[in-house]
Order: sequence, then C-alpha cells, then structure tokens
Amino acid sequence: MSALKRPVVDLKSKYKRSLSVSFIASLSILIIAFKFSPHSKEVASITTTEQELIHVENIINTIQKPGKPIPPKAPQIIDVTPDDIEDIELQDVENDENDIIGPPDLPPDNPLIEEDIIFIAVEHMPEILGGITVIQEKAHFTEIAKRSGIEGKAIIEAIVNETGDVIDAKVIKGLGGGLNEVSLNAVISTRFKPGLQRGKPVKVRITIPIKFVLK
Repeated sequence: MSALKRPVVDLKSKYKRSLSVSFIASLSILIIAFKFSPHSKEVASITTTEQELIHVENIINTIQKPGKPIPPKAPQIIDVTPDDIEDIELQDVENDENDIIGPPDLPPDNPLIEEDIIFIAVEHMPEILGGITVIQEKAHFTEIAKRSGIEGKAIIEAIVNETGDVIDAKVIKGLGGGLNEVSLNAVISTRFKPGLQRGKPVKVRITIPIKFVLK
C-alpha cells in the first residue's frame, strides 16, 4: 500500500514547485517588461503656469464740472435785394365778435396843430375894421367894366388869421372886366378884428360879397 501512494506524493510536490516557479517567472517577466518598456522612460512632467494676479484698484468716482457755455454766435445779417423778395398776399381777416376794438389813441395836445385849424364858424366871427364900406370904397370900377356895362356882385372867400390879417383869398363868384382882381386887392388890403373861439383868437374862413353898380 505504501508503494502505491508514493507516486501521488511526488506529483503533489512537483505541482507545488512548478506552480511556485511559474509564479516567480511570470512576476519576473512583468517586472522586466515594465522596467524596460519605452513608456517607462517618459517622465510625466506637470507644468504649472503661474497665474497672473489681477489687481483690482478702487475707482474713485469723480464729478466733472460743466465747462463754460459756448456763447451763441451772432446772427448773420444777409442783405436781401428786391429781386429776392417774394410777393406776399394779404388775406382778409374777419374780426371775432368777441374782439373789442377800442378807439384809436388820440395824439397829445400840440399847440402847433391847433394853430393850423381853420374854423368856418366861431363864437365871434371876424369883423371888418371900419365896416363893409371900407372894402366898397376900394373896389372901384375899371374902364373895361364901365364900357362893357358889367355890374353885379363878386363873392370873395378869405382866411383871416389870429392877428386880423388876410392870409389867403380867392374868387368864388366873379364878374370879369378886371373886377375880380379889384375885389381881391380890396379884401387883402383890409384889416379885420380876429375871430374868437372860447376867448382865443383863431383862423377863420369867411366870404365877403362886393357889389358893383353903374351910376
């Protein structure tokens, strides 16, 4: 019986030894392969890049003062010739019923303007110094009027000023034969008492009839 068990023991012992040798050989091959592999020579280098530090500065808020305003440019004056002027049509504007139109402004009192006023009727009309006979005596017949037999009434219009002088005269109704000129000269050379309005001498327009009668 002992002779039959020996081969089995030998196989077990050989198996263990073979397994150990195989394990050692495999491990040796792995170590050699890892050591002499080309990837093993490469050294992984880790590069570190320095990060730039960003300095954040405190920004101070500043207030800008407004600058001096630019003065406006003076308007340019352009001469406009008559050819450049367009005709402007004026349209009638109807006044609103609610619009109140007052009387025009009266000019201030001006004594010069009052002196230019010629009255037709006043409180006291001018009077001939010496009466109408003074003018009648000056208005004599002319030879032409006598030979022609001209007679009748000539009417002269005259303006008597504040001093009683005749400053203007004209024939309103004439006779001819030189009697018109005689009548004008008779009136102009006569003095009058000036006319009065509110106690003040004024210019007055009057008419004077002069009769011519043949004897």
